Amino acid sequence: MVDFSSWLSSAGRLAAAGLLVATLSACGNSGGSALLGGAAGAAAGAGGFEYHLNQQMKKVEEDYEKGRIDRDEYEIRKDQIKRDSLIQ
Repeated sequence: MVDFSSWLSSAGRLAAAGLLVATLSACGNSGGSALLGGAAGAAAGAGGFEYHLNQQMKKVEEDYEKGRIDRDEYEIRKDQIKRDSLIQ
């Protein structure tokens, strides 16, 4: 199991809590369930995207530590990954 708490920001935790509340409140009717299904799918996609960006950040840090890229390239790549992130 993956421990997402190390990279999930407080905004991400708040969004997850909101999704949980929406889940509990929307299960009572079919329209809410359909909407909830779409929201859950979007949240799962966003979570996967953030996980991918976290992996990319680790790779950039490893490349810099091993001397594969210089400091300027390291900063450029870090900035690109941060700009792509949904959770900032």
